[in-house]
Amino acid sequence: MLTIAIGSDHGGFDYKQKLIYHLGQLGYLVLDCGTYSEESVHYPIYGENVARCVASGCANFGVVICTSGEGIMMSANKVEGVRCGIGYNDEVSKLMRQHNDANVISFGQKFMSYEDVERRVHIFLETEFEGGRHQERVNLLNKIK
Repeated sequence: MLTIAIGSDHGGFDYKQKLIYHLGQLGYLVLDCGTYSEESVHYPIYGENVARCVASGCANFGVVICTSGEGIMMSANKVEGVRCGIGYNDEVSKLMRQHNDANVISFGQKFMSYEDVERRVHIFLETEFEGGRHQERVNLLNKIK
C-alpha cells in the first residue's frame, strides 16, 4: 500500500480535504501534514512537512497545494531528496514522474478545478519512472545542494 503525505496552506485547504477523503476511499494510507483549517497560515511550513515525510521514507509520495502551487512547491524543493513540480496539465503530471522521478506534486487551488487535480494525482501516482537516460539527469539533480 502506498503512503501519501498531503499538505496545504489555507489557499489549498478545500482540495486537500477532498483529496484526503478520495485517496483514503481508494485504500491509500494518507498522512495529513496540515493545515487543519482555512485560517491564514504560512505555506512553507506545510510544504516542508510533506517534503520531510517523503524524504525520510515515511511516505512514498507527496501532494502539496496552495493558492498558485508555486510557493508551496518551492518550499518542498528545499528539502534534500525531494523533486517537486507543478501538475499544471495531464502530460506534465506524467512526465515529471517518467523523466524526473518526481516524488511530490504541487497544485494551485485557485487556478485548477478539483476534477483536474484529482485526475492528475492519479496520473502522477500511477506513472513509473523510466530510468535509463533520465537516471543520470536525476543523479545530477540530487547532487545539487
